Amino acid sequence: MPNLSIHNLKAKIIETDKEVLRGVDLEIPAGEVHVVMGPNGSGKSSLAHVIAKNPQYQMTGGEILFGKEKISEMDPSEIAQKGIFLSFQNPVEIDGVSFPEFLRLAYNSKMKVANSESVDLKSMDFRKILLEKMKELNMDRSFLDRYLNQGFSGGEKKKAEVLQMLLLEPKLAIIDEIDSGLDVDALRTVASGINVLISKGSSILLITHYKRILEYIKADAVHILKEGKIVKSGGMELVDQLEEEGFNPTPALPLTMEGEQSAKKKLKMAK
Repeated sequence: MPNLSIHNLKAKIIETDKEVLRGVDLEIPAGEVHVVMGPNGSGKSSLAHVIAKNPQYQMTGGEILFGKEKISEMDPSEIAQKGIFLSFQNPVEIDGVSFPEFLRLAYNSKMKVANSESVDLKSMDFRKILLEKMKELNMDRSFLDRYLNQGFSGGEKKKAEVLQMLLLEPKLAIIDEIDSGLDVDALRTVASGINVLISKGSSILLITHYKRILEYIKADAVHILKEGKIVKSGGMELVDQLEEEGFNPTPALPLTMEGEQSAKKKLKMAK
């Protein structure tokens, strides 16, 4: 299974001409779970969208490799066919598009690429597969009669994203803040679905603000993204450090002579 290699990646938002990535270097070996954290506006979601070739972004430097292939020059459909899946932070609602039919067409497309031949799993046959996956996520059968994300609660949208991942079994899943707005039960369910994916060998790039989802998902590495660059990498101890200090810890200032005398005076008064 290929790994993801990003070298000196630079990118901007086309509409505003704003630079959002300023030289990102990142390596995710096959089958590993890597977490990207950082303050708002640091470029976390931008990184996800640039990898997936969202047309609103433009690469201005660097390269992205998936295995030995340079995917930075591919279009979004080609990248998806290579086995890369982007889970959206805010999935869009599409009126008139049947949720199960959307999933069936995506599943057939994935199977066609995998088998190098046309696959057309009919609705009734696909429904059996779909119901099995829905059961793993405690999703009600009423989802079968709904349009894509229409009227879904925040938690339902996140479960729908995980359901797509379980069906498509991507080689690399880029998961953008899937834990935001979830209650504890929904968080456990979503994390459980992601762990199923991990157990099948998928690599994961998990973008999050919070530690709580990492209580259910074991990360191989944690990276801190700040101002469009990865400024620090480490293990889970880095998450604990962030919990204590935040993304902008205030360094201890050295005492001036005046400050030292004031401190000694306060100490005497306290005694």
